[in-house]
Amino acid sequence: MEQEGISWKIGGEAGYGIMTTGYIFAKTCSRAGLHVFGHTEYPSLIRGGHNTYQVTAMVSEVFSHVKHVDLLVALNEETIDLHIEELALRGGIIHDEDNTVLSNEKKNRDDIRLYSIPLRQLAEESGGRRIMTNSVAIGASAALVGLNFEMLSNVIGDVYHGKAKEVVEGNIKAAQRGYSYMRKQGMGKEFGPRIPKTLRKRRMLLTGNHAVGLGAIKAGCKFYSAYPMTPASSILHFMASQERRFNLVVKHAEDEIASINMAIGASFAGVRAMTATSGGGFSLMSEGLGLAAMTETPLVIVVSQRPGPSTGLPTRTEQGDLRFVLNASQGDFPRFVIAPGDVVDCFYRTIEAFNLSEKYQCPAILLLDKYLSESHKTTEQFEVSKIVIDRGLMIDDETLEEDKEFKRYKITATGISPRTIPSQKKGRFTATGNEHDETGYVSEDKAIRTKMMNKRYRKFRHARKEIPEPTLLGPKNAEVTMIGWGSTKGPIREAMRLLKREGIDANLLQIVYLSPFPKNSVARILETAERVVVIENNKTAQLARLIMEETGIEVKEKMLKYDGRQFFPIDICRYVKEASRIG
Repeated sequence: MEQEGISWKIGGEAGYGIMTTGYIFAKTCSRAGLHVFGHTEYPSLIRGGHNTYQVTAMVSEVFSHVKHVDLLVALNEETIDLHIEELALRGGIIHDEDNTVLSNEKKNRDDIRLYSIPLRQLAEESGGRRIMTNSVAIGASAALVGLNFEMLSNVIGDVYHGKAKEVVEGNIKAAQRGYSYMRKQGMGKEFGPRIPKTLRKRRMLLTGNHAVGLGAIKAGCKFYSAYPMTPASSILHFMASQERRFNLVVKHAEDEIASINMAIGASFAGVRAMTATSGGGFSLMSEGLGLAAMTETPLVIVVSQRPGPSTGLPTRTEQGDLRFVLNASQGDFPRFVIAPGDVVDCFYRTIEAFNLSEKYQCPAILLLDKYLSESHKTTEQFEVSKIVIDRGLMIDDETLEEDKEFKRYKITATGISPRTIPSQKKGRFTATGNEHDETGYVSEDKAIRTKMMNKRYRKFRHARKEIPEPTLLGPKNAEVTMIGWGSTKGPIREAMRLLKREGIDANLLQIVYLSPFPKNSVARILETAERVVVIENNKTAQLARLIMEETGIEVKEKMLKYDGRQFFPIDICRYVKEASRIG
């Protein structure tokens, strides 16, 4: 890495504050004015196991984590064993001199810089327990890379806000011990990556799930129901934390079937509603999805993917649910499928999902994955002044008085019918999961069935004109066009930088709207592209297959990854530099 930032990683046993410590380091770097990307990994264990948190902090914007580590904080021996190969040239390791052994045979490199610190001893001397070794380690890290301790202390106070005073003060004192020890011993003067001291711009540090929650609140969501399922669970936690502040109703349902039906009921009653889950939970929601479609009830669903089938890899990432989400539930019906690529997308696309769902009276699905849902990224303040809320064709009581008969599913040129809520007496109607006529009464008449199917699908004829068209990020006339969706956006953008340094111009075709699919614009871009590579976190190249289905264009070069881990920019760069390949 150029000396404009640092890649820092902490690892250790679950229960020793790995995630909290990583977040504190990320937030401190952010307050110092750096752009930050923070990524966490943990096993699917109730207790124990190896946890890590990696922070990439740079002067210029950073879009994803990187493969190398400049400074590794090892709270146990296992961390060194698992991650020593990730160390960059002249990288450093902070470890407990009494708890870990780093032999020459193990490191097999003479460029690694060792910072042996009595982490546990310093934690105990500061009045804390062994569990506070993480705070000692973060203080030592701050001293090594040049972070201001007062800034770190303030962040620790903010993160532990609400806990007992002695807990907050104990962690700050432990961090001070680590910071002072590093300074007094004169360690780190030769350590390369340092945090610039002139940058102080404040930015938000958010995960994709937090950005979705903020977008939902800004869109006017008033009801949220969910059953916890990694990696969507933190949306429930966030919405519950904001319940009183924004006058929300948040329900921890007994299962995913209940959660989607609760959300459908709330939306039917007239409020904006959302639910969230992962692939396994969405399997249970599929019947409810069809009910929302048949009754034309607006509904926003977040599906945060993890590897399947079945339980799969519960705490890892993958993009294997695209075809499932596009075709979930029996029968044909329109649904919006939107795949944000970063935290900014998550905020604005969530608002768009609510608007589109209510305007066109059909489900809208936001498709994320673990990597996007749980990674932290700095971003500027969102532009909220120009946000427009569109609640669609809601009929008022005065208009209802003028109509002789209210037809909830009236056949219209746009396919969009007038909508009422239960409190409007003259707007009462029957809503069931059966096919029905314009008034909502059950009908098996073949002519009515055909008309209602055509009516529902006419909505997308008009929606296609409204949704944003995909555009190319990067130079228009590039040597290679990389196609991505969802969380691959960040690693691809970082790979574009690496390729530029190698003298290769590359761009990114990010496809956000997967249903309705923007086939005309995608075909136009691909037909003029010099070389095309699709990059997906799944086994079967699901986006490439969708492109073929919609446009007739076969993307022959496919970089696929399905080991439960996200792409590294350097690996994308290396792939693109290789000779063109088939299949």
